[in-house]
Amino acid sequence: MDLDIDGVRIARERADLALRPGERLLAGGTFLYSEPVTPGVTGLVDLLGLGWDPWSVSGGDLEVAATCTIATLRDRAASAAEQHPGLRLVAPCVSAFLLSFKVAHTATVGGNLCLGLPAGPMAALFAALNATAEIWTPDGGTRTTPVADLITGPGRTTLAGGEVLRALRVPPGGLAARTAARKLSLTAFGRSAVLVTGAAPGGAPGAAPGAAPGGVDGADPAVRTVRIVVTASVPRPLTLPVPAGDHDALDTALDRVGDWYDDPHGSPDWRAAMTRRLSHEVLEELS
Repeated sequence: MDLDIDGVRIARERADLALRPGERLLAGGTFLYSEPVTPGVTGLVDLLGLGWDPWSVSGGDLEVAATCTIATLRDRAASAAEQHPGLRLVAPCVSAFLLSFKVAHTATVGGNLCLGLPAGPMAALFAALNATAEIWTPDGGTRTTPVADLITGPGRTTLAGGEVLRALRVPPGGLAARTAARKLSLTAFGRSAVLVTGAAPGGAPGAAPGAAPGGVDGADPAVRTVRIVVTASVPRPLTLPVPAGDHDALDTALDRVGDWYDDPHGSPDWRAAMTRRLSHEVLEELS
């Protein structure tokens, strides 16, 4: 495909991220070959030249660079999953992409998140692990936000003009968590119509109560909590902290959802019903 732009700049340092009129950020770029270039975009600024370390562990947290490729994420997680069980969630989320070899080695974690696609599996992964996003601001500062709050709707995020997603940080609780995932599509190799991920405190089911991985807002620390994240069937990631084994509480939470996504990959009523089914399966597995 011939991209109708004037050129691409390679960012070598943070100052290079100051966008000129018509420029947009690039991290991987595989999506560019599936959609027409947005009107008004005349140039791209490639983040890969910044040379960010794709994967590092410091102070008990895992930091994944926004420019980490999906293949690198998959391979590093597979190697580290025995030490950090929460990373077993990476494999089913990467599988949800249905990626070719070439795309897996080019597409990036940050690119998938910044697209804000309802079916974006990186949101399902990092939101379940209670990760936070580090964001560089144009004034040289940094801000953080929960990954669960980064996407606000189809193609929309909380990123302001000139802001750059730098990294995702998974806390120790997320790395130690037990996890589960369920995916459903209308066809065997179709885009995810429902993707449900979940995480619970590390240890065997039924063990002594403890806080949810990384802490769950509003959760009673004396109650073992399962963090369920719904994506693909809703316009933006939906996080449901549910007491372990409390299927009635899960039903009550799902009853409050009124904006089921509607596109050729599934009707709202069907998505609502399948989300409920898969969410109960995740809750049962992690309780």
